[in-house]
Amino acid sequence: MDKINYSCNHEHPIREGVIMTNFHRTMLMMLMMLSGFGLALSSAAQAQNAGSPDNAAMAALFKADQAVRAGIRPEQTVDRAFVTKMIADDLQRRVAARKLLEAEALHSAEDYYAAAYIFQHGSTADDYLLAHSLALAAIARGKADATWIAAATLDRYLQKIGQKQIYGTQYITAKATGPTMEPYDPTIVPDSLRAALGVPGRKEQEARLQKMRAMVPTPK
Repeated sequence: MDKINYSCNHEHPIREGVIMTNFHRTMLMMLMMLSGFGLALSSAAQAQNAGSPDNAAMAALFKADQAVRAGIRPEQTVDRAFVTKMIADDLQRRVAARKLLEAEALHSAEDYYAAAYIFQHGSTADDYLLAHSLALAAIARGKADATWIAAATLDRYLQKIGQKQIYGTQYITAKATGPTMEPYDPTIVPDSLRAALGVPGRKEQEARLQKMRAMVPTPK
């Protein structure tokens, strides 16, 4: 009995080892085939997205969004009438952009890039988080310069939920303090990463902040 058991215990691992080796080889081949198939689908999807025409309605919303901000002066940021109208117009653009998004009418990198800006000019944490996701979609579809808006939307989201921005893309003109970047923790992200994402470095950020403060004196 002991001998028989020993023989069985000795022989079976050898046979099982052969079986398992062949099984692993088969599984590896299947995984490689599935991986290649997945990559092929991904490449096909990217090619299809790259060739997708831009949504004209989304482009018009983006153009209007940028037009109101073109050449905006620092003092206008504390002009109640100007800010009130801009906020109301921004809301209308977000409603329209949301309808396009839910209708699956956005496909190209430019579509998602434009939508990211529309929702970045929202008012809630959800707006900013959606804007960040839209920016990532634009990057995934080949929009390399969408990296800045991806960073900016994350900064804005962090500040909205009571955390500190990390890239330094947000400048706020507050009645109590004047122009500020606070809350801001500049130590988390090095300037090399800011540069990789198209975000100005700390020296340039500070220079811009001082320029803004010179144009809009700090309230006393």
